Parts: sequence; structure tokens; C-alpha cells
Amino acid sequence: MTFDRTVTDFPLKAINKKVSGIPHSPWYLLEHMRRAQRDIIEFIKDPNYRERKWPEDYWPTEEADADTWSQSFESFKADRSELVRMVEDDGTDLFQAIAHAPDYTIFREIIILANHHSYHTGQLVFLKRIFDECR
Repeated sequence: MTFDRTVTDFPLKAINKKVSGIPHSPWYLLEHMRRAQRDIIEFIKDPNYRERKWPEDYWPTEEADADTWSQSFESFKADRSELVRMVEDDGTDLFQAIAHAPDYTIFREIIILANHHSYHTGQLVFLKRIFDECR
């Protein structure tokens, strides 16, 4: 199951619910993924990048409604498209050091993000299956 499919038809009545074994609601996971992805884009592109505070800048504190869920998902997809364009751009050297962060490469940041997203997508799929069974 893809991330997009999981989020698109996630049971909206359950986006703020938690289950034993996963400390975050589906909404918290989606918004966390969006924030982390945006942070990496800014890190790659902005020579004046400033590190955010962990964990408060990476996790929401409020619950979501259907509109908030949808807006977060749309923003996530737009940012993901920006990353894909960056990677597919023939002018991007994925292995060259980032000018303002010489110990890092775009390739490294993409791999970190892929690992991060796969982990949390697995959590979302697990939660979706649980909440689908409760319908």
C-alpha cells in the first residue's frame, strides 16, 4: 500500500486517535512527516538555514479536522514533488557537498528522508488497517 493511498482514504473519524504500541495519532504522523520533509528541503536550499527545535518544531500539538488533514497531505505532496524535481534535474549533483553544509550531500538527505518516511508510512498503514477493521 502506498503512502498516498493510505492517506487519501484514511478513515477521517480516526485521524486523531491513538492505539497501544504507537504513541502518535495518524494526524501527528502525517504532519510530522510534512514538517520533516519541509525542513530537509529548507536545509538543502537555504544557505541561511537555522536548525529547528526538537521535538516541538517537528510535531503538532493540536488535533486536526478533515480540512487540516487534507491541507497537510497536499502540502506534503507539493514538497515531495519539489524534491523529485531536484533529484531529476540534470544540473543537480546529488553527491556534491551542499555549499553551506559541506559535510552533507543531497543524496544523504534524500536517503534519510526516504528511511524516515518509510518508517512512518508503515505506522500509518498499520493504523489504517486497525481503524478499517473497526468500521
